[in-house]
Amino acid sequence: MLTRTQSASPDTQPHMSLKVYINGRLVDKDDAKVSVYDHGLLYGDGVFEGLRSYGGRVFRLERHLDRLYESARAIWLEIPIKPAELAKAVNDTLRANALEDAYIRLVVTRGAGSLGLDPNRTSDPQVIIITDKITLYPAELYERGLEIVTASTIRNHPAALSPRIKSLNYLNNILAKIEGLQAGCIEALMLNTKGEVAECTGDNIFLVRDGVLLTPPLDAGILEGITRDAVIELAHEAGVEVREIPLTKHDVYVADECFLTGTAAEVIPVVKVDGRSIGPGVPGPLTRDLRERFHKLARS
Repeated sequence: MLTRTQSASPDTQPHMSLKVYINGRLVDKDDAKVSVYDHGLLYGDGVFEGLRSYGGRVFRLERHLDRLYESARAIWLEIPIKPAELAKAVNDTLRANALEDAYIRLVVTRGAGSLGLDPNRTSDPQVIIITDKITLYPAELYERGLEIVTASTIRNHPAALSPRIKSLNYLNNILAKIEGLQAGCIEALMLNTKGEVAECTGDNIFLVRDGVLLTPPLDAGILEGITRDAVIELAHEAGVEVREIPLTKHDVYVADECFLTGTAAEVIPVVKVDGRSIGPGVPGPLTRDLRERFHKLARS
């Protein structure tokens, strides 16, 4: 039985006035539908992005769109509208729902087709924009820190499915998430096929050791997170040395600080991994500083 915990995710409370964008039209949330023959549903054949808006302004919208179109190209999926048009649609959907601080889910599916894998038998890719209220981790976890565990489910081999493709098939992450929930933890750490630290189920991971910021490199089998990149930039600006190097669980256990980054989570400290306290067992000074710097950046 899964443990009931709170996590950083869209607010799923009913909001009757919400509108959803589907292929150029805004429809009521209850009327937002795609075909049961859509290959996004049948096979997870599609791509997506999760974005945040602060005060009505979408954080790094252009970078998210670049990654969305790159993911689509990687799976031979042609998004039927141009990036500028999609950017306008995102902003229009936010305004239609009168949302300023919000979570945005951009989804592009392969479209409806036959009961077979052949993508040539599909048509009409679906472009979907969902906007909703954002619910972060409980505020007290940002103050006292998260406890996470290492999942036995490893990241997909990059030669099988590139982790840089943000596809609709998230089963690998979901299985690791289940392990974390069963252990009473909101998040779980995933290792790659080499046994190195990769990322968590929905967030990138950072360590601090002797004042140096450490994080796994892209070739460790991770998604290049937009928030991850922003934090690296902020660390450089603050004069903090950043190393993108292979890491092991040993590096995690002996770190002075640990924190996670993600669109919904922003920057959240981790104080215990696999039952072991990280440093003194409280959020560290660099973690707090980078979190504050990120808040200023996102809301500027």
